[in-house]
Amino acid sequence: MSIQENDLEVEGVAATALSHDFTNLGTRETEDRLESGVYPKREITIVRGEGARLWDDTGREYVDCVGGQGSANLGHCNPYVVEAIEKQARTLLSCPEIFYNPTRAELLKKLVEVAPVGMNRVFLCNSGTEAVEGAIKFARLLTGKTDVIATVRGFHGRSMGALSATWEKKYREPFYPLIPGFTHVPYNKVEAVRAAITENTAAILVEPIQGEGGVHTPSDDYLPGLRKLCDETGVLLILDEIQTGFCRTGRFWGGDHTGVKGDLMTVAKSIAGGIPMGAVLMDERFGPLDKSTHGSTFGGNPLTAAAAIGAIRYMQDYRLEERSAELGDYFMSKLRPLAQREGTIVREVRGKGLLIGLELKQKVVPYLKALMDRGVLALPAGPNVLRLLPPLVIEKDQLDFAAEQIEAVLFG
Repeated sequence: MSIQENDLEVEGVAATALSHDFTNLGTRETEDRLESGVYPKREITIVRGEGARLWDDTGREYVDCVGGQGSANLGHCNPYVVEAIEKQARTLLSCPEIFYNPTRAELLKKLVEVAPVGMNRVFLCNSGTEAVEGAIKFARLLTGKTDVIATVRGFHGRSMGALSATWEKKYREPFYPLIPGFTHVPYNKVEAVRAAITENTAAILVEPIQGEGGVHTPSDDYLPGLRKLCDETGVLLILDEIQTGFCRTGRFWGGDHTGVKGDLMTVAKSIAGGIPMGAVLMDERFGPLDKSTHGSTFGGNPLTAAAAIGAIRYMQDYRLEERSAELGDYFMSKLRPLAQREGTIVREVRGKGLLIGLELKQKVVPYLKALMDRGVLALPAGPNVLRLLPPLVIEKDQLDFAAEQIEAVLFG
């Protein structure tokens, strides 16, 4: 190589290095420049949280009714979870499930303790989507069949199997063809499920309350009807408790409202107090599954397991299902009158516990921005539903503030 060619190469390296110098970018500029771009951003930068409060980089305080999209049931920086993480981080972070581990074993006992009776087999993973993927695979493995019935407006995740079960077209259509064998039927219609069952049906996948799909609560006979139908046909019932589980709806599990348990149950979100984790709980009658039919590198790692133990202990010690029921009734008493006012744009207020939706007669996004400007963070659930998922440790005065601001933006 000549000196001249070498100089050109050095210059090219220098130019490349300069093009990757992002040291002067701020937080928002960095995320906008370097992230994939798939997330719609709100114009605030959150830097700290405690309980049901969040603070941005200007020091402004917000009442959090996003709740980590359902992963912050215990509030931000919950002391049980923080202490468990600190202790475990000094001991052992990584231990794949090819080895035994005492922290993981303790978590398994804790999960089975709070699970519906008989759900004594657990697969640990890292998210709700992974839990749904696992449940679909296990249902196929256990039945020898391939097809899954899901529901209109149901949301189960965005990986290819979970996405095939998810109904919303805007999530699905860019990724066609999806996995075959998935059918969608109307929610809260047992006979529609019965009509969709074929000789190839492995499972019915359903949320006890639809969250992302609009906060739709079923009639009291819906889940019992599905349970009876599955018992009659041998089809497995998969309850997606990813958002409804861990005390969110005023019971420990969404299925507890009608005494229904699934053959398999997917859980995630608040299982570890905000640390990424998911699991599939299975009925004991299925016994151990065949070795190597599924797996996860990080599933059941000691750090996350310790966080989950701390989270579940807090739920038990502070009886969060009862607190969720009480505060949910209180919040709903503030919100339901909004649907009764003359000229209201609120069509309906619905939900259970602290999973609440206000269906509007207009698009919800402008109201989310207006609420944020007034110090309340909230979520959409479809184009016209305002969804509220506050941490279950929220105080009544914070709910009062949120209700006042919702009223102000809807009627001001």
